[in-house]
Amino acid sequence: MKRTPLILSIIALAVALCAAVMSVVKPDFKKKPATEPSAVTDPGKITAVAGDIVYVQLDSLIANYDMYNDLMTAFQSKVQGIQDDLNKRGRRLESDAKAFESQVQKGLLTRSAAEEQQNKLVQRQQNLQNDMAKKDAEIQEEQAVLNNQVYYAVKEFIEKYNEEHQFSLILTTSGVTNTVLNVNPGLDITADVLQGLNEDYIKNRNKKSEE
Repeated sequence: MKRTPLILSIIALAVALCAAVMSVVKPDFKKKPATEPSAVTDPGKITAVAGDIVYVQLDSLIANYDMYNDLMTAFQSKVQGIQDDLNKRGRRLESDAKAFESQVQKGLLTRSAAEEQQNKLVQRQQNLQNDMAKKDAEIQEEQAVLNNQVYYAVKEFIEKYNEEHQFSLILTTSGVTNTVLNVNPGLDITADVLQGLNEDYIKNRNKKSEE
């Protein structure tokens, strides 16, 4: 009966659980304080007029969008709960595997009893791995839905926003995909769009809480 590889495999699995689930949650943006230079610009500095080509700093916009932060806070709390549960199961499995190994080494189990316990440990290990894979897939799917919710909320607002302002083109830029290299800061409409987004979101959120 190959006991040592089993124990090492179970211990390795338990250790890997510490980062397995949370690793799929990688928020693209971190909320930036209003005093930080790279944060959104002052709405009062916007000089763009109808017909201009303007741009939005997408990373700053999303990082300071209340809807995104509310959704992400709830999402990360849920993920943390899942990880805590898997970690607890992993530690329990590791502890039981070590106890089993100790009993075998001391000769406290018959061959049939040892085989039965080993089979149960192997099954628990497999169940835990399956649950990890399932939760990982669920979390990635939920995060994609969250990102889509935010994307379409921003897209719909900007469409309405531009019905009033009539800009010729609205570009997006971020720290990763910077398509705006040198431009008049007055064409940066990020702060104005963010202000409108948050006002709409807070108004709708308050309305729902009153229903």
